[in-house]
Amino acid sequence: MINNQSEKPKFFGRRQGRVIHRAKSFLLDNFLPRIRIDSNKKVDLEQCFGSEKNAYALEIGFGDGDHLAALSAKMPNVGFIGVEVYRNGVANLLSLITGLKDGRDEDLAKEVTLLPGRTDNVRIYDDDVRLLFAALPDACFDKIYLLFPDPWPKSRHANRRFINPDNLRELARLLKKGGILQVATDHPIYKKWTLDTMHKNSDFRWTAKTSDDWRNPPADWAETKYQRKAVREGRRPVFFEFERM
Repeated sequence: MINNQSEKPKFFGRRQGRVIHRAKSFLLDNFLPRIRIDSNKKVDLEQCFGSEKNAYALEIGFGDGDHLAALSAKMPNVGFIGVEVYRNGVANLLSLITGLKDGRDEDLAKEVTLLPGRTDNVRIYDDDVRLLFAALPDACFDKIYLLFPDPWPKSRHANRRFINPDNLRELARLLKKGGILQVATDHPIYKKWTLDTMHKNSDFRWTAKTSDDWRNPPADWAETKYQRKAVREGRRPVFFEFERM
């Protein structure tokens, strides 16, 4: 057993927001346990998904789950692990992949299944990703997504930003050689912070060759609710991709 609770890192951010309605609460209680990752033991990805996948990906902080739900539907042969502490976001992802939205008695009495045509290729860890790191094997992911992380724009909060040497050391360990770390942000301070921090890290190489490579979404992109809000409010997102050396 892995004891990852004895030195539990301090988490900054919300764990729950508005009231979670009946159908989504039902999913949290009855469907999430089926696909939840246990960080107290070593994770075997093939065993975790029940079969070997062509590739594996990790999304850190999946928000409302729209990006993860869309990509996992388009890539049925990829195993996705989504990490999110925000309980409302976890509930929303469960609703997106099962289609359960109503809290009527007759709907909740049925067995909850994935939407028709969906592959069982999503697993969820609903706590701080740093508690999961020790349970994951080396070089297990082909791609890691970090989309619109909290920028913590005040200088005194800079140590809370996810892009930092300690976390990058773990991400470098988890990515296969040639694997991609994809970072999206709409915040000017986080844009500069990310490039400055990654430039100092010898484990990664920025793949951009022209400005279009980071100003435009990558080919496998799925638009997020937060992204649409940022664009409406005049903030242009950027999309950085860093290759594991």
